[in-house]
Amino acid sequence: MNENYIRGIIKKKNFELDDEYYNSIAALKDLNKLDFNRPVTFFVGENGTGKSTVLEAIAVAHGFNPEGGSINFNFESKSTHSNLYKQLTLVKGAKRPKDGFFLRAESFYNVATEIDNLNDSADVFLDNYGGKSLHKQSHGESFLSLIQYRFHGNGLYLLDEPEAALSPQRLLTMLIYINKLVQENSQFIIVTHSPILLGYRDADIYSFDNGEIEKIKYEETESYFITKTFLDDPDRMLANLFDNDY
Repeated sequence: MNENYIRGIIKKKNFELDDEYYNSIAALKDLNKLDFNRPVTFFVGENGTGKSTVLEAIAVAHGFNPEGGSINFNFESKSTHSNLYKQLTLVKGAKRPKDGFFLRAESFYNVATEIDNLNDSADVFLDNYGGKSLHKQSHGESFLSLIQYRFHGNGLYLLDEPEAALSPQRLLTMLIYINKLVQENSQFIIVTHSPILLGYRDADIYSFDNGEIEKIKYEETESYFITKTFLDDPDRMLANLFDNDY
């Protein structure tokens, strides 16, 4: 039985984006319906294939701030999100999440600043983030503090390239937290290039490459293939790279 908070998305009829750039992304034109059948879903693909745009649209359609944060965050430093969220219908489950967060690596600084601003008006606010300003922690520490202290379970968590701040060891730690939260009835939709995160068991992986959105296996992801090829014989790969003229 699918107990996810968001079971899928359906593109509305007369689908049209209001931006030339987004209209040029083939995978977005191919988007009709996506099913989220497992507690963890990954979006993968080369830069510019539309995966972060779709995640953002899901987040905004659900009620999250476009720049990130919880449902209650209401701030804007610059409006850059597309109108894709207006074109999608969220297929919601029977239960509503009791917690939620939209994490974007690119705007995390702005979210951390907003958390500090909210703490100025409520001194206990930082307790939900480990009791210390995220600006006073390293980038990686602040990411993990967010997941460790702010994510409470029974939640919907949308993460856009969380690996940007994390070492391989910290990524393994993140997997522990993800698994714990899944066991506490949480759902994750994650955009990532990390072969470590993608290795999470019992996850669905959607690829946005080749102008379409399709479900693939872990071993079929480019992140896995390139990393494995490099680690199997780094000298050979480097020789191939440096012997070619670009």
